[in-house]
Amino acid sequence: MISHPGVTKTSIRRHYDLLSPFYRLLWGRHIHHGLWDETDANFESPPEAAQLRLTETLADAVGVDASDRLLDVGCGLGGSSIHLAKTRGCRVTGVTLSGVQRAYASLAARANGVRGRTTFLRADVERMVFDRESFDVVWSVECTEHLFDKATFFREASLWLRPEGRLAICAWVAGEEPLSDEQRRIAGEVCEGMFCPSLGSASDYEIWFRDAGLTDVVSRDWTSRVAETWRICLDRVHRSGTARLAPLLGRDARLFLSRFETMIAAYDSGAMRYVAFTAKKPG
Repeated sequence: MISHPGVTKTSIRRHYDLLSPFYRLLWGRHIHHGLWDETDANFESPPEAAQLRLTETLADAVGVDASDRLLDVGCGLGGSSIHLAKTRGCRVTGVTLSGVQRAYASLAARANGVRGRTTFLRADVERMVFDRESFDVVWSVECTEHLFDKATFFREASLWLRPEGRLAICAWVAGEEPLSDEQRRIAGEVCEGMFCPSLGSASDYEIWFRDAGLTDVVSRDWTSRVAETWRICLDRVHRSGTARLAPLLGRDARLFLSRFETMIAAYDSGAMRYVAFTAKKPG
């Protein structure tokens, strides 16, 4: 486990309240990695198509359909929640720490005609209490990195799932031990700049799932298929002039923008991986 003690809930919330408009402008409504086809060696697919591919590939892996009630943990601007409600007909509850993200997601759901099938909450999911067996799918794309007690969260998530319910997670994970000092340094800088209190390894996640009573755990390493995301983001930051605004946005924003190259180095060096996990609650 790689950790950074300086990250707080307040700093995470402040980051997304402040920078979500920039995420939207630079990267679109799906503020997560894109997933390119394994045959697309030159990453020629547009990033927007790659982002939808990631959502659709994960949804196919757990069989999201119209009968499902889905909890989207770390729903961001509501991109995945709205897409799944619109294309698969499921009912979605999205949770985000950010009031800005919650407001945007609610407006976007109305604009996309799925307000009746989506609910967005501004809340700390690590403090929320949901009824037992109230969801068919617990879904989280690139949010568990921001959780402070991941093991407890997965135990709670298992309780929220109905029997035979499914878990779908995409996460930045630390490389497997043993890591070199340089890999640890790089992963620690990712935690600091991206406001992650810790990065567990893929093995850590699999242990947390099984300790929570989840079965049929499958991990898919998508690192090579998503890593281009950060090169595209870095290029867009340079071309848009966003970096020139960083001094006006404060220390956290400057730190965040300075870590784009660190993310690239983390994937290239093996200090960090990108893994999609699925699991199931026994019937």
